[in-house]
Amino acid sequence: MPTADIAVLYADASMLVLDKPSGLLSVPGRGADKQDCLSVRAQQLYPDALVVHRLDMATSGLLVMARGAIAQRALNHAFASRTVNKRYIAIVDGHLPSPPQPWGLIDLPIIVDWPNRPLRIIDQQRGSPSMTRWRVLSHDGHTDTTRVELEPVTGRSHQLRVHLLALGHAIVGDALYGNPRVQAMAGRLLLHACSLELPHPASAQSMRFASPEPF
Repeated sequence: MPTADIAVLYADASMLVLDKPSGLLSVPGRGADKQDCLSVRAQQLYPDALVVHRLDMATSGLLVMARGAIAQRALNHAFASRTVNKRYIAIVDGHLPSPPQPWGLIDLPIIVDWPNRPLRIIDQQRGSPSMTRWRVLSHDGHTDTTRVELEPVTGRSHQLRVHLLALGHAIVGDALYGNPRVQAMAGRLLLHACSLELPHPASAQSMRFASPEPF
């Protein structure tokens, strides 16, 4: 399997920070054709690398892996206790007005849409609590799009995509949730994990990493 697409932004004895390209799985999927992924490629270079979290295949940007079981437990605890801060940049369809406050909050519960897996939907009765902070960065009148910064408070699958769709502004290039026009606006999902702040799994020192969006 190729390793050329792996961008290692940081590596020490306890953790790796990688910059995942869009279109590459984070972890292996089902089937022989879905075994090439970021975690497997990373393990070719660092055999002790272990998965801590994931990004959707279509999403690009920062992803951390642990080196060894002790570091994995520490990082898993950091994610579970919400001491990890993640920021994303997205371009969404249409003119999304700025929230009344500097940051808005989308608080809408999400559940798997079982008849249409792997899609997720908003379900006020059965959904799991899901929260996303967001703010508008800029508007583009020529393309009728809005650039937004997103901070997931919870970490549900497809959370950012489903929450923005619920606002009526699907992420440009979203092949799962966008209509055909939105899908055709870009050759990829315009969603990028641009910032990651977390405690180091060994020293607990605060670590910050950044990756500029490629769109």
